[in-house]
Amino acid sequence: MDLQLSGKTALVTGASAGIGRGIARALAAEGVRLAVTARRRDRLEALARETGATLAIVEADFMQEGAPQRIAQAALEALGGVDILVNNAGGSRAFTLESTEAQWEEAMTLNFTRQRQLAHALLGQMMSRKWGRIVNITGKSEPEGINGAFAAKAAMHAWAKGLSREVGRHDITVNCIPPGRIHSEQILRNYKPEYRQWQAEHEIPMGRYGEPEDIAHLVCYLVSPLAAYITGAVIPVDGGLRRYQF
Repeated sequence: MDLQLSGKTALVTGASAGIGRGIARALAAEGVRLAVTARRRDRLEALARETGATLAIVEADFMQEGAPQRIAQAALEALGGVDILVNNAGGSRAFTLESTEAQWEEAMTLNFTRQRQLAHALLGQMMSRKWGRIVNITGKSEPEGINGAFAAKAAMHAWAKGLSREVGRHDITVNCIPPGRIHSEQILRNYKPEYRQWQAEHEIPMGRYGEPEDIAHLVCYLVSPLAAYITGAVIPVDGGLRRYQF
């Protein structure tokens, strides 16, 4: 299927590893011109070599004040315009009842506020061209405990749905993808091999953990002109792990 993406431009955050890296690789293969950002420049340079694509590399600490505006400006200068934003940066934050306000603030900033700020920094030029795609890589809706990222991702879902209703008239879509268990540095760090094997066999209908490409394929479709009537959606990619019916 021709996704009609050749020549489009995209900014992908958190592109140095895992899901973000997989998304960047898939978009590059579709002919999208990319700006990629993360803290580890060496990983982004390796990504450029692997894809054979000319990538605009924006080395940035997402948590710094004003980072979204700087990232947006660098991407716009490098690409001439940003058609597609993939908000992928973020990280799990397991908390207890004793977690501090500073910890909560950091979790919300990393997993929601910066993504919202980056989207709003790019919306004006999307609206002026009457076309745009925003995809947010979020998180599950079945929190088994207190986690700052879960709360932030829930905020992301609510914000994205509201935003989709405001910008649809400009041919801009806004969607969210909550991943299931996708192989990544974070998964390998947080879950032992024995648990991963047990969960794959007993809790995931497809019988395996996913790969970054499983997310990337859906992203490529959602950001394409072919997905023009899909907006405000939350679409899990989890091999059937989640048990909610919507």
